[in-house]
Amino acid sequence: MKLVILGGGGFRVPLVYRALLADRSPGRVTEVVLHDLDAARLSAIGGVLAELATDVSDAPAVTASTDLDEALRGADFVFSAIRVGGLEGRAADESVAAGCGVLGQETVGAGGVAYGLRTVPVALDIARRIAMHAPDAWVINFTNPAGMVTEAMAAHLGSRVIGICDSPVGLGKRVARAVGADLADVWLDYAGLNHLGWLRGVHVRGRDVLPDLLADTERLESFEEGKLFGSEWLRTLGAIPNEYLHYYYFTREAVESGASRGAFLLEQQKQFYTAPSWDSWERTRLEREQTYMAETRDDERDSDDLDGGGYERVALDLMHAIASDDRATLILNVPNKTTLACLDADAIIEVPSLVDANGARPASVSQVPDEGVGLVTALKVVERATIKAAISGERAHAVKALALHPLVDSVSIARKIVDAHPLLSGAFRSTS
Repeated sequence: MKLVILGGGGFRVPLVYRALLADRSPGRVTEVVLHDLDAARLSAIGGVLAELATDVSDAPAVTASTDLDEALRGADFVFSAIRVGGLEGRAADESVAAGCGVLGQETVGAGGVAYGLRTVPVALDIARRIAMHAPDAWVINFTNPAGMVTEAMAAHLGSRVIGICDSPVGLGKRVARAVGADLADVWLDYAGLNHLGWLRGVHVRGRDVLPDLLADTERLESFEEGKLFGSEWLRTLGAIPNEYLHYYYFTREAVESGASRGAFLLEQQKQFYTAPSWDSWERTRLEREQTYMAETRDDERDSDDLDGGGYERVALDLMHAIASDDRATLILNVPNKTTLACLDADAIIEVPSLVDANGARPASVSQVPDEGVGLVTALKVVERATIKAAISGERAHAVKALALHPLVDSVSIARKIVDAHPLLSGAFRSTS
């Protein structure tokens, strides 16, 4: 089975390959093609993968290519994890927004819109070329903003593109530990959009144990989301939000923290790519995990959250379920159909989904909490406005996408961001 990884020179690719090396199942991936526009990064990551495979006699063969069409031919699965504009772009997203006094986090607020504006055109081109050169391939999208990009690609790939994210998986693992259960035995009643979801039920052997967890302050504040939001607020909500909702519930604090994750990662990864090796990769990865959302925490991250067993595990489980018709339930980004009443059928949502050889379809879940409906519908409008702006190339639409975001408080600020951003200012034409 052939897997093509787009963004193959990206820092987290070794996580995927490590999972493939440990996979002993029938129908496993035997060929991996790394695609990236940066040949030097491809070479660096290829060297790390070679070190990983040193003692594995049947390791999947790895090749690399900067030619997208060549890489795609014959693919069974395509894993898209690109970063248009690189970490320099992310750093610009964050710094420009911060300079305008609004949130610049890479998928939330102005930063997410800016990231989407430059990513969607590239993702659409990739989708068209996959449809041409690998029409039978299944596409697993991890490229952020994941929900928006998945919805854009679906225009060309339909149900053959499925979005994934490691945030719900991490939340599920932490909650399962807190209630003393194995994650495999837990049904997570989770609903929303990517980076905008709520855990509304934790069912263990048919019983919802979330009310018990919410009532127990010690257990509730023993894991990341409990510490992040506080037990009082979680009990008030009657749910456990995705960690990214911290940026909406505590916006003022997030803006005032002024932290630039992109600038930190840019400097950190420069050091790794200068002298790449497995040891330096692992050291860099551990530091990356330890500092994840550090601006929102008062203490160190739990050691159980540092293993990196997130999106690569979801990707592997998703591939297994489709390739082997081995049915699984995973939290994925899929078309809504009739699942969430507040959104239309084509909207990409993030919910538990039933997966088999026919792809993924949303399971029945609780609705988005009443207080979250307005936020979810507003963000879906922003996602679609961003896609429209990216396709049209018109400055007015780019300004509109930014101005409609709940965390951007002025049309004037939206205009300022478009005009001040080094990767956006010349990318959109004025129609006035």
